[in-house]
Amino acid sequence: MKTFTLDQVTDEIIGKMGTKNRDKFEYDLQMDLIGNAIKETRKERKLTQEELGKLIGVQKAQISRLENNASNASIDTLMRVFSALKATVKLQIELPNLQISIGK
Repeated sequence: MKTFTLDQVTDEIIGKMGTKNRDKFEYDLQMDLIGNAIKETRKERKLTQEELGKLIGVQKAQISRLENNASNASIDTLMRVFSALKATVKLQIELPNLQISIGK
C-alpha cells in the first residue's frame, strides 16, 4: 500500500502552491481560523456576541458573521475586535519597494 504525505494529497486535490485554487483555499482557511480564534477567545473571556458587539460598536449579527466568515470584515473592525479581546496584533506588508509593520 502506497502512502502519501498531507502536502502531496493537498497538492493533488486542491492544487500546488501558487495556483489560483490553492491560493483561494489557503486564504479561506486563514479567514476561517481567524473567525474561530475570535469565537474561542470571546468565549474564554466569558463574553456573549452581543457584549463584544457593544464593546466595539456593532450589532450581535456582525459578530456572528465575523466568527463564521472573517473574510467579509474590514481591517478596522478586526482591529477593534482584537483590541476588545486584548489580543496582540502584528501585521507585516512586504511590497517590492516598501516594508510596513504594524503592531498593537
